[in-house]
Amino acid sequence: MQKGKPVSLTSLSFGKDLNPTRKKTLAAISSKIANGPSAKAIDVYSGVLYQALDYQNLNAAAKKRAEKSIVIISALFGALKLTDSIPTYKLDMAKSLPKLGSLNALWKPVVTKAMESIKTDLIIDCRSSTYQGVWTPDLNKTVGIRVFTEKNGKRSVVTHMSKKTRGDVAKFLVMQPKSPKTAQELQKLVAKEFKCELVKPEGKKSWFLDVIVKN
Repeated sequence: MQKGKPVSLTSLSFGKDLNPTRKKTLAAISSKIANGPSAKAIDVYSGVLYQALDYQNLNAAAKKRAEKSIVIISALFGALKLTDSIPTYKLDMAKSLPKLGSLNALWKPVVTKAMESIKTDLIIDCRSSTYQGVWTPDLNKTVGIRVFTEKNGKRSVVTHMSKKTRGDVAKFLVMQPKSPKTAQELQKLVAKEFKCELVKPEGKKSWFLDVIVKN
């Protein structure tokens, strides 16, 4: 049970770009949630991907890398870092809020602006399709993680449990002492632990790392 203080917008990451919209989304939901006790985002989010990331059992160095490098796209807060303190809530990016309309459309311009502040050689995209529309990163330095099963030479897309595999990949990466700077370096590194193939950008699509898991 959370025992922290209510969320303080001034303490959240990306506040300059996102706080005006955060005030609107918080005002549109239940005051019980908006004024409820907060905890670190990594403790609030409990989905399959976060369970696989297994943050609590990472060593200190891996935790530090995760806190520095992972950005969470949020339907209520736009974008967060793992240690940002937020209340427990349930809200999907595919939903709409009264007077605000589509959350995807609401967040897209401001999240896009906020993400411009991130300077990195490589973006590893573990988002589900619902959240991908909020921000389209530079396709030339973005690698989306896709998950497939393979049987008799035929591949099938994995849906729900793909989140677990993405979490497994994220955990593996933050445990490495050095971060990959190119798509090729990423594939070479991940291949040490997972069967995977790198797919080159095509049209308006980014790089993809296709991870093949057992059926």
